[in-house]
Amino acid sequence: MAIAAFGAVEARADKLQDILSKGVVRIGVPLDAPPFGSQDANRNAVGFDIEFAEMVAKGLGVKLEMQQITGANRIPFLLTDKVDIVISVMGLTPERARQIQFTAPYANTFLAVYGAKSATVTSPETIGSNRVAAAKGTTQELAITATAPKASIMRTEDDATAAAAYITGQADLLATNSIVAQALAKQNPSKEFERKFVIRRSPAHMGVQMDQHNLVRWLDGFIFFNSMNGELDRLHKKYLDMPMDPLPTL
Repeated sequence: MAIAAFGAVEARADKLQDILSKGVVRIGVPLDAPPFGSQDANRNAVGFDIEFAEMVAKGLGVKLEMQQITGANRIPFLLTDKVDIVISVMGLTPERARQIQFTAPYANTFLAVYGAKSATVTSPETIGSNRVAAAKGTTQELAITATAPKASIMRTEDDATAAAAYITGQADLLATNSIVAQALAKQNPSKEFERKFVIRRSPAHMGVQMDQHNLVRWLDGFIFFNSMNGELDRLHKKYLDMPMDPLPTL
C-alpha cells in the first residue's frame, strides 16, 4: 500500500502528464519586451515568445493558457505553480538554476548597455555618474549590480518601463537584450541606441519547476525537432530579422 501511495504521489507530481491529462498548458510570456512579446493595436499578444508558446501547446496537443509575466516575477510564478512553463527570453544563470530547471536554448541573443553616441562609457567600470535603466530581477540588472556596485541603477518593474525611462531621458543608459534594443531603435529613430559594451552572451531558455525532468526532456526534444524542420529559423527571420545561429547546448 505504501508503494502504491508513493507511486500515486509521483504521478501527480509529473507536470507533463498533468498537462496532458488536463488538456491545458499554462505558459508565462512577456508583453513588455518586443519583439519577443508585446501587444498590437488591438491589444493582442504578439511576438517571438508568443508564437513559440502557441507552437509548444500545439505540439503537446493541448489548449494554451497564456499569462503575462515580467522579469521580476518569472521565477516566482513557477515556484508558486501559477504557470507550468516560462517562455520569456530568459537567460540561464547558476543562481536561477538553483531554483528552476532550464531547457536547451531556443534563441541566441546577448545582453548589453546602450546609450547616446556622446556617452563615454565602454565598460561597467566607466559608467560613472550615468544612470542606467534596467528591469529588476533580469539578468542584465543582476549583472550590472555585480560588476558595477556603485553604479546608479534605475530598477524598474518591467522592461517596457526601463525602455521608456531611457527614451524620455530619465536615464542615461539602458541595459537590455540586443534584439529588444534593435526593435526600440526602429520604433524610436530620433533616439540613439549605440552599444556601449556587451554584458554577456545570453541565449533564451524555457524554464520549468526544478523537479520536472519529463517536461524538460519533452521541451528539449521539441526545440531540437523545430530546429531541424526550420520552424525556429522561420521565427528568427520573422521577428529578429536574422537566421538562427547555431545554438549552444546544455
